[in-house]
Amino acid sequence: MTVTTHESEDDTCAWGLTAHPRTIERWRNKAAAAVAAQGGDRSAVDLARLAASELLSNVVKHVADPRCRLVVECGGGFARLQVLDRSTAVPAIRVPDWDAESGRGLWLLHSTAADWGYVCFPGGKSVWIRFPLTGGREEAAT
Repeated sequence: MTVTTHESEDDTCAWGLTAHPRTIERWRNKAAAAVAAQGGDRSAVDLARLAASELLSNVVKHVADPRCRLVVECGGGFARLQVLDRSTAVPAIRVPDWDAESGRGLWLLHSTAADWGYVCFPGGKSVWIRFPLTGGREEAAT
């Protein structure tokens, strides 16, 4: 995954990148670290990892141009993680086939996040989830 840009403010981190399966773990860790740095508890950090993995995996699987942007914003007691890509195809949440090897990611995010959605714009879309920084498991994020 090639990093094309990186921005960081007190409550926002953003990376322009090229999605690739071999380095999704790197971006999962960066998203988790950004949430932890803003006081996210273990539950929030884990959800940031899951969201980054799922949303970037969807870029790899469903978007012809893998260049995208990962953004983590924190404020008001919530974290918002979004991926902006170059496809106008909207995400679809389906009840998963529990015997299948894939197809549960968006459903899982939908069922665990406080809110989620997408916004289409000319030439692409943003898919995002929002979740509390604290209130999940009691232990602090490390």
